Amino acid sequence: MSKQTTHHLLMVRPRDFAIGSPTHADNLFQTAAPPEHQREIAAAAQGEFDKYVAVLRANGLRITVMEDQEGIATPDSVFPNNWFSTHEDGLYVTYPMFWPQRRIERRKDVLDVLDQDHHINRTLALEHWENDGRILEGTGSLVLDRQNKIAYACHSERASKAAVNDWCLAMEYTPITFDALDKRGGVIYHTNVMLAVGNNAALVCLDSVRDPAEKEILTNSLATTGKKIIGLSLDQVDGFAGNALEVVTPNGPAWVMSSTAFNVLDPAQKEALGAPIIHAPLPVIEKYGGGSARCMISEIFLPENGGYNNLRL
Repeated sequence: MSKQTTHHLLMVRPRDFAIGSPTHADNLFQTAAPPEHQREIAAAAQGEFDKYVAVLRANGLRITVMEDQEGIATPDSVFPNNWFSTHEDGLYVTYPMFWPQRRIERRKDVLDVLDQDHHINRTLALEHWENDGRILEGTGSLVLDRQNKIAYACHSERASKAAVNDWCLAMEYTPITFDALDKRGGVIYHTNVMLAVGNNAALVCLDSVRDPAEKEILTNSLATTGKKIIGLSLDQVDGFAGNALEVVTPNGPAWVMSSTAFNVLDPAQKEALGAPIIHAPLPVIEKYGGGSARCMISEIFLPENGGYNNLRL
């Protein structure tokens, strides 16, 4: 059975965070950065990033930090999980992105860095799906139950149903798809805002899924795969409580989330997670990036040692 969690995470240190980002147009969790404060906001985001990395490393996690690309404006690059994912069988996948400005976040040097001490036996490039509108933003759009080979996805401009189904066909996963709305009635742009799946527990906002049949399918899938369902309110989703990730540390499993998310969970919800919670304050990145702790992490599941072949669907 595949591993659900890893100790190795890759993160991108932002340089031009939120400067000129268009993504607030469909990310209702994001506020556009005022032009007169953009450099100040970018500097604050760097400070939050560095402290977050320090907290993760202090808990024994292996963190590979990539500096932002020189000479290229990538205001949303702090969220690399949207454009690539890695898998235990040595597969490295790159994804089709909705916003053209985000497509330039894809970078070959990440593959080169990982290939130095991991076994990448093939790559799967899906970015050409952008040409026919099949958009799928990595593990933002897809919340993966790697153990049971299930991909959960809420529909949005950043996750077309066709792309989800095509990905699942190629990867031999079962798709569980649904529509999800926030407390304002707006479309939730990424699934990992309202759902996090760990080894034995899942944080999920079932109230965001308005269709009774879709809600039942989602609930049954989580329950029958042995996940303890920890229900989130729509207000807690606004506090990024769903944007969490289970990891494995030298001391055992742990959950990673922002301090905002930690503070909106009640004691019973925290206890139900069944593992310690690692958290760090990310208010600037949350406000002006519209994403939180989980969005900033790309999980590395690759086996060690290298060499790879290119594939294309």
